[in-house]
Amino acid sequence: MASPLRLSVLSPSFSPLTLLFSTSFKPSRLLSPPPHASVSSSPSSSSSSTTLTPHKLFSTSLKLGSFEGVKWGDLWSLNNWVVRDYYRLVDSVNGLEQSVRGLSDEQLRLKTTEFRQRLSRGETLADIQAEAFAVVREAARRTLGMRHFDVQIIGGAVLHDGCIAEMKTGEGKTLVSTLAAYLNALGGNGVHAQRDAEWMGRVHRFLGLSVGLIQRGMRADERRSNYGCDITYTNNSELGFDYLRDNLCGNKGQLVMRWPKPFHFAIVDEVDSVLIDEGRNPLLISGEANKDAARYPVAAKVAELLVRGIHYDVELKDNSVNLTEEGVALAEMVLETNDLWDENDPWARFLMNALKAKEFYRRDVQYIVRNGKALIINELTGRVEEKRRWSEGIHQAVEAKEGLQIQADSVVVAQITYQSLFKLYPKLSGMTGTAKTEEKEFLKMFQMPVIEVPTNLPNIRMDLPIQAFATARGKWEYVREEVEHMFQLGRPVLVGTTSVENSEYLSELLKDRKIPHNVLNARPKYAAREAETIAQAGRKYAITISTNMAGRGTDIILGGNPKMLAKKILEDRLLPFMTEEAPNVEIDGEQISQKGLSKIEIGPSSIALLAKAACIAKYGRKSKEDWPYQKAKLLIQESIEKSQSVDIDKLEKLLAEESELFLGDAITCAYLSVLQDCEAHCLNEGAEVKRLGGLHVIGTSLHESRRIDNQLRGRAGRQGDPGSTRFMVSLQDEMFQKFNFDTEWAVRLISRITNNEDIPIEGHTIVKQLLGLQINAEKYYFGIRKSLVEFDEVLEVQRKHVYDLRQLILTGDSESCCEHIFRYMQEVADEIVFANVDPLKSPRDWTLGKLLDEFVDIGGTCLAEQFAEIREEDMLSSLEKVHGLDFTVIDAFSLPGLPLPPKTFRGIRKKQSSLKRWLNICADESMKNGGFRRIANFLRKYLGDILIASYLQIVEESGYDDTYFQEIEREVIVKSLDCFWRDHLINMNRLSSAVNVRSFGHRNPLEEYKIDGCRFFISMLSATRRLTVESLFQYWSSPKNSEELFEL
Repeated sequence: MASPLRLSVLSPSFSPLTLLFSTSFKPSRLLSPPPHASVSSSPSSSSSSTTLTPHKLFSTSLKLGSFEGVKWGDLWSLNNWVVRDYYRLVDSVNGLEQSVRGLSDEQLRLKTTEFRQRLSRGETLADIQAEAFAVVREAARRTLGMRHFDVQIIGGAVLHDGCIAEMKTGEGKTLVSTLAAYLNALGGNGVHAQRDAEWMGRVHRFLGLSVGLIQRGMRADERRSNYGCDITYTNNSELGFDYLRDNLCGNKGQLVMRWPKPFHFAIVDEVDSVLIDEGRNPLLISGEANKDAARYPVAAKVAELLVRGIHYDVELKDNSVNLTEEGVALAEMVLETNDLWDENDPWARFLMNALKAKEFYRRDVQYIVRNGKALIINELTGRVEEKRRWSEGIHQAVEAKEGLQIQADSVVVAQITYQSLFKLYPKLSGMTGTAKTEEKEFLKMFQMPVIEVPTNLPNIRMDLPIQAFATARGKWEYVREEVEHMFQLGRPVLVGTTSVENSEYLSELLKDRKIPHNVLNARPKYAAREAETIAQAGRKYAITISTNMAGRGTDIILGGNPKMLAKKILEDRLLPFMTEEAPNVEIDGEQISQKGLSKIEIGPSSIALLAKAACIAKYGRKSKEDWPYQKAKLLIQESIEKSQSVDIDKLEKLLAEESELFLGDAITCAYLSVLQDCEAHCLNEGAEVKRLGGLHVIGTSLHESRRIDNQLRGRAGRQGDPGSTRFMVSLQDEMFQKFNFDTEWAVRLISRITNNEDIPIEGHTIVKQLLGLQINAEKYYFGIRKSLVEFDEVLEVQRKHVYDLRQLILTGDSESCCEHIFRYMQEVADEIVFANVDPLKSPRDWTLGKLLDEFVDIGGTCLAEQFAEIREEDMLSSLEKVHGLDFTVIDAFSLPGLPLPPKTFRGIRKKQSSLKRWLNICADESMKNGGFRRIANFLRKYLGDILIASYLQIVEESGYDDTYFQEIEREVIVKSLDCFWRDHLINMNRLSSAVNVRSFGHRNPLEEYKIDGCRFFISMLSATRRLTVESLFQYWSSPKNSEELFEL
């Protein structure tokens, strides 16, 4: 391997003012690091690879001036002073440990009842926090054999305070969540968590809390029961869709969440990925499809004819396409249309999507094709997301480009983003390994500070300087050479790539050199073996090529993961005896390469137990039908899970007595024995790997966020293990092209020094340039996310209003629903008056004829009969008479000469309701002040009384009982609201696209969106009220199935 070209510059001078006031200066660089810390020779890593142990950093004997082994940056850091304060809680928890350990299991369980009683007497969660944490720590020790470290206690406190706990890979975030989840569940309002329900749930069940789990495919009653538990484990999408479905329910009995307050406290796993990377992806529930599917293939063919740079221009930074005049002319000629943007024959949207699919959506990068479907690849995790589809016609355009069957567009019935969903929680917390670089965004968007929790052991990982190459060819050659060099040393290597395409390209390079390796990407043959691949990634000589490692929850353990290796041995030894069916590569994946890896030796007892399990399996297969491969594999998995809770002594006794064992029991015994052999092997091999230097991570490209790079770096050096990282980037990488970064200067610089463009540049100058570009990319995407959030906040407020109204109708009592109907009727009468009356003018100038027609139309035949003889002149005469009155009795009010309201305002409640409506009319400031405002208010009161009284009369005459007509009222209101809310979502989505054009007229798109969005929303509510009132009058005039009222 050729030596890299190193460039350096003189360090700038500094002064004490720089130390105190510079936000970019790192005082720690002036001091020698402590003995256990690693030194990076460049600022290539955005997160420091040196971590002080908590006891060293916060020793009570620390005095001013005694800074040996302590970095100045740590002393000035606000984060470390916050953490220091948390150590007071740690001391309290540690002080209670011995007394709590002396409690029996029953006494420990009764602590939950005691805590709840104390809370009911007025104590706060802060009063019981230390004792509750001590109880959870002891429960975890007894049930899981795991004791919370001091830093994990800090992590739990951070979560309880509604902050984000940044904890490095391998620091036990799953165990940390049990502390905050238990404490916040004591109030009985429910806690939502996301990680390891079965494993961590054992702690909570031991302490007497109920634990629920939401999974795909559950029935409504099962979901309702699980949401009713003290702690509910669920994933983000299930939670979001349950919330949306609950707000599409037609009656109270269909609700599954805890209404009226379904959200209390949540612990979000990988919070940076959920709220930032995936926060803008909407969860959608779609309705009936439209009929535009045939346009997509045509648009795809036209897009193939258009040439980039001639017919259209592209902007890589924001994935936008603009047609040139030549492109518009050619497209209109081919499509035989005079205007691409013609509303009656709209081709523009389809053509633009086809061009975007052609330029920005690449097969094996953004998506893969499987079984005739285009499946999205999550750019952060590298996993396939089968249930997700791109919106706004992009997915259909990709299907057309690939010649696949097109699934037509759907009408959005309900939608919400993760950001909007989690904002509904009064208290929200999160865990991740990388969030500090995005702290400003979390503070601005969610008011959630990020607290870096110290590692339990010092981090001794070495982050080597970034190497920059002029060409992609040179980069990949150096990657191959570095992998080969590490393989010869015996060190495990993890290579992170950004796409399926790149991972397979590197795989071919390694195959040419006959270097054994495993690949992990979105292809089914690799993805199905994800956990197994990662389990092997820390073994000696293991080479793993993976797409992005974000969200891959399995840790890479040096020497291998004994549990996964034991499972692999069981499957290899037992599956041939359990089934004759061969594994399906598309479902079960390819076999993991074992070349170069040491063979795991299992002892005689394990061999005997495996043989016994094989005999039972073989006998069972002969006596019964052959097991399918997946069923046999599932039995092994269930038997392994059973080993965590089974009575080992009982199984060993049965084994010793040679009693008859079921196959599952035999597999459990064999697994436990093989696991011991694997643990011994992994321990020895892990020690050898540590001596060699640990896991070496290679990043093959800088991402658009330092946080994603840090996630890859964090795979090395877990729990104090040795390790190293190296990023190699090419100036031809997509990020540099996307942001129009001028790379010619670097190529010219290399050419002047050497004739070989494949030699890397390494040094402070180039690294500073690269990181500066990365920070600019972060700022750019932050600006986009901020803008989108501001747009979404408009819809967020509207959605909350609609959904709160919906739940009030569904869960409220009969009186509240009845009052709501009355208010709707009065508001409908008011709107008719506002549209036809001007208080500044005489009633003679009012459009009373139009007012009368609109009013009669609302009530249908009911009002048509009452006002059959009334003309415009009659109403004018009546209003003029009222104008001359000095006073009137408002609870028995009517306009002279006009029909009297039916006598239905009997009873104190209805009279109170009538008087309250009059007071609201008088206080209403939406009516202009004028000489005839008093007459207009009388008219509003009269028309409202007529509507309400007539409605009550026809309901009374219908003969139905109260329960029935209340259900009808609820159903009509909810369906009216749903009907117009669905249309409103479509209009708002179109508006968000349309307002951007207004920026050319020097108008603020956000302000335009807010103004028009508010106008749309007011119109929607008005239309909802009117349709509700009309439908109720129509229904009770001639009762029918309520579905017939909404056949639109």
